[in-house]
Amino acid sequence: MRPTPMVESMNDGRHALSVRNLVVDFVQDTGTIRALDGVNLDLHAGRVLGVVGESGCGKSVTARAILRLLDRTGEITSGRVFLDPGSPEQQDLAALDPEGRVMRAVRGGRIGLIFQEPMTALSVHYTVGNQIIEAMRAHGDLSKAAARERVVTLLHEVGIPRPETRIDSYPFQLSGGLRQRVGIALALAADPEILIADEPTTALDVTTQAQILALLRRLQRTKGVALMLITHDMGVIAQMADDVAVMYLGRIVEFAPVAELFTAPRHPYTRALLRSVPNLRAVPRERLATIGGAVPHPGARPLGCPFHPRCPEVIAGRCESEAPAGISPSEVGASCFHALAETAHAEATA
Repeated sequence: MRPTPMVESMNDGRHALSVRNLVVDFVQDTGTIRALDGVNLDLHAGRVLGVVGESGCGKSVTARAILRLLDRTGEITSGRVFLDPGSPEQQDLAALDPEGRVMRAVRGGRIGLIFQEPMTALSVHYTVGNQIIEAMRAHGDLSKAAARERVVTLLHEVGIPRPETRIDSYPFQLSGGLRQRVGIALALAADPEILIADEPTTALDVTTQAQILALLRRLQRTKGVALMLITHDMGVIAQMADDVAVMYLGRIVEFAPVAELFTAPRHPYTRALLRSVPNLRAVPRERLATIGGAVPHPGARPLGCPFHPRCPEVIAGRCESEAPAGISPSEVGASCFHALAETAHAEATA
């Protein structure tokens, strides 16, 4: 597929991070399981990349592979993860020792991670202030007093009331919403250029979820960071994202600016996800649309197009045996024979 011209807004920010043909395998007693199968992503400074898909599609594995936080059985078997791509300072994170000094400086320093459940990142044995101070001093030359003062300011920035008091609280003394705000403050401790938010609002009630999303958007805009927002919620994508990568079974199956994705989705999986979103104009008590079947286990990956067993638009005799071409980095398009045919027809007509 020939790359289509990138939308003008994509050029607003420099490339902060580029993922190229990333493959991740997990080696188990029963064999090798492929979790990521040639992922391509670009993060731009000052923009939000939404990564969406059902559970088991590889979204969180992508985030953990970028930060070299895979389980012991997981490894990057091929591909590159470029920090500062194209610059003299370019680094390939995939080639670094996950426990080495350079990677530790990047992780939590230049790239911050916001976990789905804040207690994953926080220890119950230390105050939230001590934990953020430790992260701050690990990535900067600050005295303990200066770091404490900076933490109070940071807690205020993320909307925690009475930060001078809350700094000495333990995580279990805070509500879920406040713990998530502490998690955001922890991710921002070293002024990162890139933030990865892995389902940051899933465990929260609707009101707190809206507050956290508004906070993330405000911080992203004021600090100009590149934000990778992982979610299964198309409503969150519509509210937050500038560009969207749709993942299915370890692959990017569609990429588009958010408005284009919602108005003219190209991949049957994307259309199915959008049909599943509750609609205020729907007939009362009408059943919500669902996607038949389930995401296959990565160890039982189907031949041909990975979505074909669940696809209502399957091309008999082709989709079951032949995999459609993947999407080039930042290419607006879909990995689907229907989309490929439409693109070819449009180019021929033009």
